[in-house]
Amino acid sequence: MSATEKAKAKVEQLTGTVKKETGRAAGNDQTATEGAGDKVKGNLREAKEKIKDAFRD
Repeated sequence: MSATEKAKAKVEQLTGTVKKETGRAAGNDQTATEGAGDKVKGNLREAKEKIKDAFRD
């Protein structure tokens, strides 16, 4: 997995988690939902890179 893509995935996951928890704490369902979506997007990016690595070997 390229270091840049791995870093992007981790940043998206972390941003999503923070946004989700902030939304939940503030009682803002829209922000919490957006945060959950961002986290899923980061997870998918990471999975994509792992699959690419598996085919390189």
